[in-house]
Amino acid sequence: MARVVLTDSLSKQFTKGASEFVIVASTVRKLIRALDQQYPGLGAQVEGGFLSVAIDGEIYQDAFLEELQEDSEVAFLPAIRGG
Repeated sequence: MARVVLTDSLSKQFTKGASEFVIVASTVRKLIRALDQQYPGLGAQVEGGFLSVAIDGEIYQDAFLEELQEDSEVAFLPAIRGG
C-alpha cells in the first residue's frame, strides 16, 4: 500500500479536502487509475503534465511505470518549469 499526498488545490478540487490516502497499487499508473476511480477527474489532472511525481522523496519526470513498494510515499506536486 502506498501513501499518497496531494496538494491543497487538488484535494479541494477533487477530494473534498482530503489530502492523504493509502492506495494498493504496484505502479504509479495503477495508483493514478485507482485514485481516478475514487475521485473522477483526478487521474486526468495528474496525467496532464502539470504535476511532478515524487516517490519516497525523489522527483521523477516520467514516473508512470515506476514500481511502488508497500511503504512507498507518493506525492503529486506542481511541476517546476525552467526557461
